[in-house]
Amino acid sequence: MRSQVAQEISKANSPEELEKIRVKYLGKKGLLTEILKGMGKLPPQERPVIGQIANQLRDYIEESLVSAKKSILQKEKLKRLSEEKIDVTMPGRVKSVGKRHPLTSTLDEIKDIFLGMGFSIVDSPEQSPEIELDYYNFEALNIPKNHPSRDIQDSFYINEDIVLRSQTSPVQVRTMERQKPPIRVIVPGRVYRADEVDATHSPIFHQIEGLVVDKHVTMGDLKGVLGAFARKLFGPDTKTKFRPSYFPFTEPSAEVDVTCFACGGKGCRVCSGTGWIEILGAGMVHPAVLKMSGIDPEVYSGFAFGMGLDRIAMLKYGIDDMRLLFENDMRFIEQF
Repeated sequence: MRSQVAQEISKANSPEELEKIRVKYLGKKGLLTEILKGMGKLPPQERPVIGQIANQLRDYIEESLVSAKKSILQKEKLKRLSEEKIDVTMPGRVKSVGKRHPLTSTLDEIKDIFLGMGFSIVDSPEQSPEIELDYYNFEALNIPKNHPSRDIQDSFYINEDIVLRSQTSPVQVRTMERQKPPIRVIVPGRVYRADEVDATHSPIFHQIEGLVVDKHVTMGDLKGVLGAFARKLFGPDTKTKFRPSYFPFTEPSAEVDVTCFACGGKGCRVCSGTGWIEILGAGMVHPAVLKMSGIDPEVYSGFAFGMGLDRIAMLKYGIDDMRLLFENDMRFIEQF
């Protein structure tokens, strides 16, 4: 058997063939294993002799297999090295390097501006969930059951009590419940609405919410913060204009315009000849919202604002189709 094993191992050309030899002799039903199993049938005086010879053979087979495998692997390595020659004089292959997405660049710039004004950022999944309770998305924001924005045509409902958030405003309430004044935060995140996909609409888009709550906060503070933000983002000569509006969770409320950064307020195609571009909505936090969040509206006041990140990026970089922001086409992204 030893002679037979040696002959078979010498003819093996791969680790797989060596494994078959191991199983043939040392496997559960191997030839040598069967001999060892039959030791009990031998006369007592023969068992030590046969046992010693069998153990020596087993050691020989195991050592021979290890040595043969090492030799085969070495030969394979040398063969690969001889076949896979590298010409060090050939020019290298340039790796394709990604570019910063315009949404990412715009968001980072906005974050830096508000961080410089003492705001903190709330963007963790625990503090800013995208799958939201109806209570936080609507009721706690002073939006009653019969409000038009609750229509299933506008919002994605998972069930009667759970919805894909239609705005980042629910984080206002979550923040006020978790943290008592003074509060100064911005909340960037994805939001969802049942819109048809076209050049200016998408069922998934991005918002940035802002919230300040403290004693003696006024509309003047809101105008000062947003004016400083606009000048930093769009240029030092940028002016802001507040137009009266309505939001259920702020009172008074306003739409905020900035002078067109393309024409400097003179009127052009970008601003439809008006000299102004709407960029966000804002207002003083409604007393009912403060009260539902556990903050006394007789002691504290605050302001909130919300802007569409996609819209600001499109205006800032002259992008005329919102769909380009979501297609991840490198030909588009490489332009920024």
